[in-house]
Order: sequence, then structure tokens, then C-alpha cells
Amino acid sequence: MNVESLKNKVFQGGDISESEALWLLESAPEDELYAAAHCISENFADKYFDTCSIINSKSGRCSENCKWCAQSAFHKTGVETYPFVGEEECLRHAKYNEQQGIKRFSLVNSGKTQSPAEIEKICEVVKSLKKNTSLHICASLGLLDLKSLEKLHQAGVERYHCNLETAPSYFGQLCSTHTQEQKIETLNNARKAGMDICSGGIIGMGETKQQRVEFAFELKKLELMSIPVNLLSPIKGTPLENTPPLSESEILRCIAMFRFVNPTSFLRFAGGRSALSLSGVKKALFIGINSAIVGDLLTTIGSKVADDFKLIKDAGYRL
Repeated sequence: MNVESLKNKVFQGGDISESEALWLLESAPEDELYAAAHCISENFADKYFDTCSIINSKSGRCSENCKWCAQSAFHKTGVETYPFVGEEECLRHAKYNEQQGIKRFSLVNSGKTQSPAEIEKICEVVKSLKKNTSLHICASLGLLDLKSLEKLHQAGVERYHCNLETAPSYFGQLCSTHTQEQKIETLNNARKAGMDICSGGIIGMGETKQQRVEFAFELKKLELMSIPVNLLSPIKGTPLENTPPLSESEILRCIAMFRFVNPTSFLRFAGGRSALSLSGVKKALFIGINSAIVGDLLTTIGSKVADDFKLIKDAGYRL
């Protein structure tokens, strides 16, 4: 087994196997792995760098027991809690991000799902955002049925986000109040409603390398355009607060493996990338990261947009 033969398999339109992906993750020579992933990105992935921003439009008091999450009511994290912020605050955030050159804006509400009344309020806000900005509108609102998703799409939501979070074999150890199958059902319903779908997860939550590979292949089944790659930011008060961080090499190898498995997807830098050094971020962009959430994130500090844009342009992407 060698990197060049696996790269050629992808170039010829084939898929690498899980065992081959695990070899890339564990044993492939780093320089060869990164260079091959770069070639795959150059040939299959978009050189337009897709930037998005989010607003934490409803925070805390979530009924779910996800072990990584600051917003779960099961954990005492001191996170700020508030109901849906409404039109004025969403529009203020959206216009601010639009002025910085960001193209996409997402409403992110805590909670397993949203009530019919909340869906109606969100739809009105989305209509206002579409009327008053040129932004592409996304939403991340938990587990929703087809009817609710159709309403959101009709209001102007173009993309729906729902992370699978981790490998199917590991999800149940991190959350027991809902299932990964429910997430997949929501994503399928969003696609049926006419939306693009976005789904990824978090690496470094105690999963094995084999489970990272399993996760990459589970995402591949969904034929996703956008895959957010989060690095765990251990938050005090959550069960994962003492989880040891991944090494920079482990993170970069995982990004490269994801690119081999999902050659055409936008691999999206999301939370936790502050764990990487500046040189590590540049390597990640070289390997295959071609989209990012920029600005502040949900419960952790993000990055300065101007700094991100410079790194993105220096890496040869178009904004």
C-alpha cells in the first residue's frame, strides 16, 4: 500500500476502502499524505472558499445530554441562556457580517427541536434577512420534521445543518437522549424540502482512529457538499472537560483522510481550530480545508475575519 496508488484510485473515480483510509491516518508518510491530499483538493474540490458566519440565536437550557456541549441543561457550564433573539438582533449580526465580505449566515438555536410557534418566528426573521441582505441563509435548529423544513425553505433557508458529530459506533457513548438516525432523518427531510445539507462533527472526543475513519465514510453516504470539521474545545463543566487534546499531526492527518474519502466536499474549518498553530492552519488549507465558519462561534471565540481572509487568499483560494 502506498499514498500514490491511493491518490490514483481517487483520480480514476474510485473510492478508497476503510482499511486504506486507516492506513493513511496511521502510517502514511506525512509529507506524501499531505501532498496527495492537496492534489486531490486541487483537482476535485472547489477553489472558491465558502465563508459563513453564525448567530447563537437561542442559547442554553437544551434538553439533550451531549457530553461535549456547553448548552446542555445536564451540565453546569455557566453558559448564557436566552430565548430566540428575534429579527432586530439577527439582522444586526447579519449586516455586520455581510459588510465584512462573508457570503453565508446561519441561525443556530439550542434545543432538540423547535416548537411550531418558534418555526413561524424564525421564518419571519429569514424573510427579513433575505429582503435586507444579499446573504445566503442557513439554519441549524435541531431535529425537525419535513413540514417545518419545507416552511423554512419557502421562507428562504437554502442550507440546513445538523452534525452527525462522530462515528455511529461511538455516538451512543456521547449522547443518549436522541440518536444519530434521527439526525440523518432530519437531513434527508431537509434535502426533500429542497435544501442543501451540511453535516460534520467533532474530532478529539475520545474516539479511536478507526472511528474517525468510520465517521468519514458515514458522512460520505450522505453525499454532502459541506462538512464542518470541529476540534474539541473541552469546556469546564462538561463530561469531556479533561479530554486530552489531539496532536497537530493527528488533526492534519484526519483532514487529509477526510479529503481522500470526500474529494469533492467543502471541508469546513469550524470550532476549535485555535488548537492549531499558524503553520498548522496553513498546512490544513494546503491539505484540503476550503471553507470556514469565520468570526465568533457558539460558546467559544472564533477568529478575526480579516486575518482569516488573508490566510485564505495566501493559500490560493478565491473569496
